[in-house]
Amino acid sequence: MSKTLYYKTKEEIELIRLSSLLVGEALAEIGKIIKPGITTLSLDKVAEEFILDNQALPAFKGYSGFPNTLCVSVNSQVVHGIPGKYELKEGDIISVDCGVLKNEYFGDSAYTFAVGEVKSEILNLLKVTKESLYKAIEKTVVGNRLGDISEAVQAHAEKNGFSIVRELVGHGIGQNLHEAPEVPNYGKRGHGLKLQEGLVIAIEPMVNFGKKTIVQEKDGWTIRTADNLPSAHFEHTVAIGKDKADILSTFEYIEEALKVRN
Repeated sequence: MSKTLYYKTKEEIELIRLSSLLVGEALAEIGKIIKPGITTLSLDKVAEEFILDNQALPAFKGYSGFPNTLCVSVNSQVVHGIPGKYELKEGDIISVDCGVLKNEYFGDSAYTFAVGEVKSEILNLLKVTKESLYKAIEKTVVGNRLGDISEAVQAHAEKNGFSIVRELVGHGIGQNLHEAPEVPNYGKRGHGLKLQEGLVIAIEPMVNFGKKTIVQEKDGWTIRTADNLPSAHFEHTVAIGKDKADILSTFEYIEEALKVRN
């Protein structure tokens, strides 16, 4: 990842918004079909077709050799799961991370879905992880520090008895999928880079039900919890705002799709 900070113009932010909204639509297509018995690879094919049909490219496919359009991480898998033959089961949770490239700008977002009936304590992990994302977004305003964002995630997750993955972070985004700055999910208020208008970042809490320790699986990509307990992951692409953060991605399409199904 380059250490150069790229501040975006209003026009560039609108292009990132277009890409980010398309990610939300692609994730909604996934939300419509997630159910027990479906393979993670079939989800990947639906997303890839949808992105290509919308005159965009899957951002992850081929990125550093990653083989697929989606990162699909089930239960104790935290991130970077490779879609395959695994059939979803009742009670699973599944993090789906998606990126697109459209008009030379990237969008990136992730959502953790419940498959069928999921235990209440695991649903609470999803709820708290998503809440920690929005608490972080509240801090994404001019004059605050990067540490304010990080601390907001950490404080909310840990207050609820969960743990924060340390080794994986959010990131800047624009004409590159990963740009400076790194956006950790733990930190100290008042520390780090001072936030200025034009900076666009992907904030992505990764919160574990058990301990924070993670391991990499033999495929060289998939990260899972060392204790094999579940992990949740939500991500938005956000532009720093003067008085209020500007969320460029959306969960609205996803949640409308899930409502229709339920």
